[in-house]
Amino acid sequence: MTSHLRVAAAIAVAAAAASLLNAQQPAAITAVRAARLFDGKSDATIPDAVVVVQGSRITAVGSRLPVPAAAQVVDLGDATILPGFIDAHTHLTDESSDDWNADTVAGLRRGVPEATLRAAELARRTLMAGFTTVRDVGAGEYIDVGLRNAIAGGFAVGPRMLVAVHALGARGGHCDSNGYPYQRFGTESGVAEGIATGADQFRDAVRFQVKYGADVIKVCATGGVLSLGDDVGAAQITQAEMDAIVDEAHRLGRKTAAHAHGAEGAKVAIRAGIDSIEHGSFLDDEAVRMMKERGTYLVPTLMAGEYAGGRKATRKYPPEIAAKALAALDGRSAAFKRAVGAGVKIAFGTDSGVSPHGRNAEEFSLLVEHGLSPAAALRTASAAAALLGVDRVTGTLDAGKEADIVAVPGDVLRTIAATEHVRFVMKGGKTVRNDDGNAPVSVRLSRPATPSPRNWRALRLRCRRFRTPL
Repeated sequence: MTSHLRVAAAIAVAAAAASLLNAQQPAAITAVRAARLFDGKSDATIPDAVVVVQGSRITAVGSRLPVPAAAQVVDLGDATILPGFIDAHTHLTDESSDDWNADTVAGLRRGVPEATLRAAELARRTLMAGFTTVRDVGAGEYIDVGLRNAIAGGFAVGPRMLVAVHALGARGGHCDSNGYPYQRFGTESGVAEGIATGADQFRDAVRFQVKYGADVIKVCATGGVLSLGDDVGAAQITQAEMDAIVDEAHRLGRKTAAHAHGAEGAKVAIRAGIDSIEHGSFLDDEAVRMMKERGTYLVPTLMAGEYAGGRKATRKYPPEIAAKALAALDGRSAAFKRAVGAGVKIAFGTDSGVSPHGRNAEEFSLLVEHGLSPAAALRTASAAAALLGVDRVTGTLDAGKEADIVAVPGDVLRTIAATEHVRFVMKGGKTVRNDDGNAPVSVRLSRPATPSPRNWRALRLRCRRFRTPL
C-alpha cells in the first residue's frame, strides 16, 4: 500500500472511531425544578415540580422526582413550569406600528434582504417570549420558508415554524392588493401569489404553495380589516372554490386555515371541511353550531382587535380601515363567547404582526377577560398543537415529547399575566433564555468550521503531498 493510501486509511479509521465514540456517549441530562408545574392538560398545577430532560426529549415529569446523579440542575424557585407556548396565527415577516401610512411607505422601500433580517429578529423576540412553535399564515417573497429553514438548520434563533407561503384569495379580495389604481404595482397577481378564480385555478394555487414550501394552506374566505377595498364581512370564495382548496390541501397532507370575519364566508369554509377559522368576528349561532358538529377550531386572535381598534394602541388608519377595525372589535367579543358557549374548540393565536411580536402572551389575559378560566386559557396553546398536527411532538409536558419548556414567576393560575414575564425558555432541550443565570444558555448559531491560518498551512501541505488541488 502506498504511503498516501495508508494515511488516507488511517484518517478514515480515526474518523469512524470518533464518530462511534460520539454516538456511544449519552446525551446530557438536565433537571428543571420549580415550585409548581402546569402540564398543559389539567385544571391545576402540581407542586415541587421536576422535569428531567435528556438530549432534546423529556424523560420524566412529576412532583418531587429524584434527580439523576449526572444531571445539571436548573432550580427556578417560586415559578410555574409550562409547556412551550404555541401561537397558531402569526406573521413573522412584518410588524405594524400605529402609523399605517408610514408602515406602507417603509414596506415599499424595504428590500428582501432587509425584510429577511428584520423577520429573523422578530422570530428571536417571539422565542424569547416563550413561544417555541408558531404557525405563520402568509408572507411574501418566500421569506417565511427561508426563515423556517434557517431556524431548523441552526442558522437563526426562533420558534419551530409551520408556514403557509402565500395566502390564497379571490381577485380583489383581502389577500389580493386592492384599493390601488390598476397596475400601480406591476402586473396582476396570479396563482403564484395565491390569487385565483374558479375551482381548478385554486387547486393549482394550493399545489403551487406546497411545491414551494407550504406546511399549511391559508385562504381568505372573507374581507379583512387592513385591506383598503373590501367589506370586512363579505364572503369572497365560492363553495366550489373552497371545496377544491380544502380537498386538494388535505389530499396533499396539509391542514387548512380560513381567515373569516363574516359568518357566511366562515360557513362556506366550514362546509368544505376547513381545519380552523381565524378571527371569526361575526360568527352567528349557525356558524358556531356547524363548527361544533365538525370539530372546526376557532383561532380568535383577540389581540388583533385590541391593537387595531381597541385599548392597546391608537392607530392612524385611512377612514375605510378605521371603520372596519371598530366593527370587527365590536363583534368579536360576542362571537367568541358564542363559540365558547357552544363548545367550539379554541386554539391559541394572536395575529402577531398586527400586534407587536414578543407580546403574544397578552392573548392569555384577553382569553380570561372573555370568560375562560386561567387553566382553560393555557390549554388553548395545547389545543393549538393538535390543530397544527404537532401534538405528538410538543404542546404538553409528557415523557417522550420535545423538551419545549417555559417558566413564569409565581403561580400562573392565580396571575395569568405572569405569562407576559417569561424568565426561562428551553426549546428542544436547549436553554435559550434563563434570567436566573443558573444554567448555560445555548443560542449559538450553526456555522461551518473555518480552518485557522495554522490549519490552512497544514491543509496545503497535505494537498501537495497527495497532489490534490486546493
